[in-house]
Amino acid sequence: MLRIEDGRALARFDHLATEEPLEIRLRSGLGQTRTLAVTMRTPGHDFELAAGFLFAEGVIGSRDEIRRMAYCTDPGEPQQYNIVNIELCSDTLPNLAPLERHFYTSSACGVCGKAGLENLRLRYRPLEPGFRVSSEVIARLPGILAQHQGLFRQTGGLHAAALFDASGKLLAVREDVGRHNALDKLLGWALLENRLPLSAHIVLVSGRASYELAQKTLAAGIPILAAISAPSSLAVELAQEFNLTLIGFLRGSFNVYSGLERLEVGQHLP
Repeated sequence: MLRIEDGRALARFDHLATEEPLEIRLRSGLGQTRTLAVTMRTPGHDFELAAGFLFAEGVIGSRDEIRRMAYCTDPGEPQQYNIVNIELCSDTLPNLAPLERHFYTSSACGVCGKAGLENLRLRYRPLEPGFRVSSEVIARLPGILAQHQGLFRQTGGLHAAALFDASGKLLAVREDVGRHNALDKLLGWALLENRLPLSAHIVLVSGRASYELAQKTLAAGIPILAAISAPSSLAVELAQEFNLTLIGFLRGSFNVYSGLERLEVGQHLP
């Protein structure tokens, strides 16, 4: 790598974020197999990524529906660490037609052709009130996350998703070149640890809060989604409809776009 500095070209070594495809194959108990998704991801926590993706998309509802997960060892093929086979307990594959799209994802834009709010209304109810957290705890979260973003410090090219409890204790963090992958890995961890739903937790994402990240947060029952950067208009619409507390521009101070009642703050001025 050459770095241009003060009009000079200097040879430098640079750490790069790894980006490779991961194919997720779904298999029934009787051996029926279908490729469900291909995503560009940072290798690592691949089983969590696959499990979190299946859960967030409504393909499975619990850990108990998964019989086993393994990298591809199909007859006639060498072991493929970019292919994950997920065998379900059911003898038949679930009906995937309601998802209204062919699964193809990329690290840049997430899942394309996302089903809209109408589809979400059939799958989810508004989140319950009751969980509360202080604004001081929320303000501290980015600093805690930054201390645990080891790969980001090396490469500068990874997104992160982190899970906290009401006291601001960090429970888990996952990094990936794709923001949606990072959150899928985090939700997959919670699924495989039998921690879902996460009704007394906060999720923090290192970039912007997109519609897709809000939908995944809703699927996991997480009442507060915070983002370092801006939310999208559709993420705000989703949050308002499903009673999700949505926080953006979390950099010491922050904006609250929905669900202010979950935050313990001082004087509130209109």
